[in-house]
Amino acid sequence: MPAAPTPIRTLISPGRYAQGRGAIERLGELVAPIGSTPLVVADDTVWSFVGDAVTRSFAAADLPLTRDGFGVYATAAAVDGIAGRIRETGADVVVGVGGGSTIDAVKAAGHLAGIRWVSVPTVASTDAPCSALSVIYDDDGGFEEYRFFPRNPDLVLVDTQLVANAPVRFLVAGVGDALATWIEARAVARTDATTMAGGLPTATGTALARLSWDILWEHALPAVAAVRDHVVTPSVEKVVEANTLLSGLGFESGGLAAAHAIHNGLTAAPQTHGLTHGQKVNIGSVTQLVLEGAPVQEIRDFVEFTTRVGLPNTLTEVGLSVDDVDDLTRVAEAATAEGETIHAMPFTVRVPDLVDALRSIEGFSRQVRADAGLPEPVAHRAH
Repeated sequence: MPAAPTPIRTLISPGRYAQGRGAIERLGELVAPIGSTPLVVADDTVWSFVGDAVTRSFAAADLPLTRDGFGVYATAAAVDGIAGRIRETGADVVVGVGGGSTIDAVKAAGHLAGIRWVSVPTVASTDAPCSALSVIYDDDGGFEEYRFFPRNPDLVLVDTQLVANAPVRFLVAGVGDALATWIEARAVARTDATTMAGGLPTATGTALARLSWDILWEHALPAVAAVRDHVVTPSVEKVVEANTLLSGLGFESGGLAAAHAIHNGLTAAPQTHGLTHGQKVNIGSVTQLVLEGAPVQEIRDFVEFTTRVGLPNTLTEVGLSVDDVDDLTRVAEAATAEGETIHAMPFTVRVPDLVDALRSIEGFSRQVRADAGLPEPVAHRAH
């Protein structure tokens, strides 16, 4: 048998991260050093509010502009379609403008076509933009696979005014995705499991995950209030950075564990369709804390805080119930499939344990919310 490779600690990151109000006006200037023939991918809704600024910034940088539309999910077919267009247009850099699905499809297509890629998220709803991986879904939005690439985007550019203009539920979803980063990274640090970066976690990756957590506990509530009014405040700037850059570096180089695996399992339940990534991840975070036997006060604080932020922490809020044992078993089977990140936990998570942990969060979270005078859960109806 060949000897196992020498273990290394590693951190990976985008070539440049740029953030600020009006940053989209500088996109052309920052893309120009990366490539001279860009292909921009953005759906019609996104293009209706960024098209003019992108057109101006490309003209100022003497860059030609070719823009293609995008569907709903980052499916294998969508990726192949963009890769085909890259070859047709002779593009040497592909720029994904929009949400996580657009950005993931663009990264995967850029890799397939052998060119460089740029992420321009118009919402701070996931930590996808900075990473060297894409999540591929089926046509119905069910999780299919992770695809890993040898490098991160050359540029990630976030215009915080665009983020503030978007519906507040996107920022809330990003907070849900980012809060999991520390919960998962600390579990991986205990086991020294391999991260998405292809090595053991660095102290830096783990510390960035912790910094993301600290910023969110301090600034998420004022940032959510500001974005409801579509204004950019220092809290909004900090939360956008936590959701996008810190959580992006933290999940990738700090490690994923149970929370994201439970998210992937939840996509197998049709009842959860229509929910954002971050909403489902938050159910994973609460459930991971239960699985770990975390201090009860810590779980209570997390349930209270995420309720105030507007995130789900009960089965009811993701369209499921304690009685849906067959559905929850399917969720648990998908979450514990071979290769899932739940196997980075410091202990073995078996299907019955996960089903019971998922069922337990309903009564626990309802009680915490009642004790704190917070609203009762509202049922989610899949659409």
